[in-house]
Amino acid sequence: MEYVIQSQNKFSLGLKELWSYRELFYFFTWRDVKVKYKQAALGILWAILQPLVMMITFTLIFSKALKVSSDGIPYPVFALSGLLIWNIFSNGLLNSANSMVTNSNVIKKIYFPRLIIPMSAVLTALVDFLFALIIFAAILIYYHQGFNIFKMFLYLPLGILITVITTFGLGTFLAALNVKYRDFQYIIPFLIQFLLFVNPVLYSTKVFTNHWINLIMKANPIASAIELFRSVFIGQPVDWNTILSGAGMALIILFAGIFTFRKTEAYFADLA
Repeated sequence: MEYVIQSQNKFSLGLKELWSYRELFYFFTWRDVKVKYKQAALGILWAILQPLVMMITFTLIFSKALKVSSDGIPYPVFALSGLLIWNIFSNGLLNSANSMVTNSNVIKKIYFPRLIIPMSAVLTALVDFLFALIIFAAILIYYHQGFNIFKMFLYLPLGILITVITTFGLGTFLAALNVKYRDFQYIIPFLIQFLLFVNPVLYSTKVFTNHWINLIMKANPIASAIELFRSVFIGQPVDWNTILSGAGMALIILFAGIFTFRKTEAYFADLA
């Protein structure tokens, strides 16, 4: 079998080529999961313990001390529902943004679609999410929190999809910049910390009364994904205009990330 290597359209994912190399998704994802937890005594349990400890910490600070509203549901459910979505974004963004640098030895040796690397980094974050769902289910049972099962199976996948698109788009954008400007490997952790507190992970969007802040929140895809997931438990109707705005911004971020990545990927082997 012969492969013809040619430049892709700047806005194209190159789905046909990605499908031809589909086995690499499993290879890179499983390798990253094993490397992440191989030397840890608790192994994959960290995927459960991390959001659990964060939930307890934020419950003590925001609910007990600061009396932050949780939209009528127990604050641990409120916080953990936000953290589940947030951890896909934060872990996926950190992994994908650094992925081209950490895989530089592979990039220099063989050819394969470079987009597989940041994509696999996001898939690794989804593996952590699946394990974190276990503790979330336990929290729902403990607090006797009811929910609409139809909405759960509709809204949660949609929220995950919006989050993954946003994460992959921003991750590929930063991955391309990180190859050329290594300063980004120091900036990205601070960026993620900053974004945690400007997204409604630990508080409700209803606390904002400023018109411009509300507009920013409506255009924020991660905020839209969190609100969509939380609506399953809060029982209030979904503002689909906000969800569509967030999804539209996610697509803009995706195409901007792909364009930047495609524009610079020819130099990755030389710079990585």
